Amino acid sequence: MTSHTLLLSAALLAATACLPAHAQQYPSKPVRVLIPFPPGGPTDIIGRMVADILTKTYGVQFVPDNRAGAGGNIGMEVCAKSPPDGSVVCIMTVAQSIAPAIYRKLPFDPVKDFAHVTLAAQLPSMLTVHPALPVKTVKDLVALAKSRPGQMSYASTGNGTSPHMLMEMLKSLTSIDVVHVPYKGQAPAVLDQISGQVQLAFNTAIGVIPHVRNGRLKAVAVSTRERFPAMPELPSVEESGVKGFDGGSWNGVVMPAGTPQEIVNRIHAPVVAELRSPAGREQLLKNGALAGGNSPAEFAAFIRTEAAKWAKVAKFAKIQLD
Repeated sequence: MTSHTLLLSAALLAATACLPAHAQQYPSKPVRVLIPFPPGGPTDIIGRMVADILTKTYGVQFVPDNRAGAGGNIGMEVCAKSPPDGSVVCIMTVAQSIAPAIYRKLPFDPVKDFAHVTLAAQLPSMLTVHPALPVKTVKDLVALAKSRPGQMSYASTGNGTSPHMLMEMLKSLTSIDVVHVPYKGQAPAVLDQISGQVQLAFNTAIGVIPHVRNGRLKAVAVSTRERFPAMPELPSVEESGVKGFDGGSWNGVVMPAGTPQEIVNRIHAPVVAELRSPAGREQLLKNGALAGGNSPAEFAAFIRTEAAKWAKVAKFAKIQLD
């Protein structure tokens, strides 16, 4: 028996030792894994990984169910309003911690309306510039932007998305003036940055590493406080001199509020055991993500911290969506 198998077995034994009979029988029928974004993206990859872990653990199908729209809010509304009986497991994203600050009416509360399971993965973003821009560091970029107020532009994947919020955070901490150009996705945003239509952007690292390595984009820094293992030579924005800068995308596992803790534990144990295993960490790193695996209480606290952080950025940038 491998150390990975032993770890998973120990986690399951610990989770089930004191469970009542009905919880020990869970799951007895297929469970939906609600993914609030389309197939193929980072959230879908994480969601399907979670579904696969749980299917293999319990021998019952955990079926991926993509419910895209409104930056993930449509799928999460479905999740919040689903029966709290363990019949649905959901993948929450950073967008849901941003949403309360930018939407006048939101049909759910990311803290109160969910039973939090664990932070599954964090996806650092990379600050990149067009190769022709005469900068090598964040300090260079800030100095150039201040010498050209309102003349440089940055791409995002849309109003209120993580790339938009990250650049507005940078603006708030450095007092630079760069113009926002929103796109409908990362692919067209990156293409226009490569062509020089826009000069800079934050994008998930996995989406731009190939362009950095072939010289079509120049990497300046990584958005998270810690460096990204896939490009350890790249400094963080904070260590480049912008104190307090820390952010990026993330995915976590939640269930509808009111789901019995015994059932939450049945989801938590095998998912966290896999996330903490060398194989799980390596699989996520290949997809541009850093493994999570915290407790339900820690994940709930993390979301509250994220919501407060993005609320400050939204207020600074005066971002309000209908």
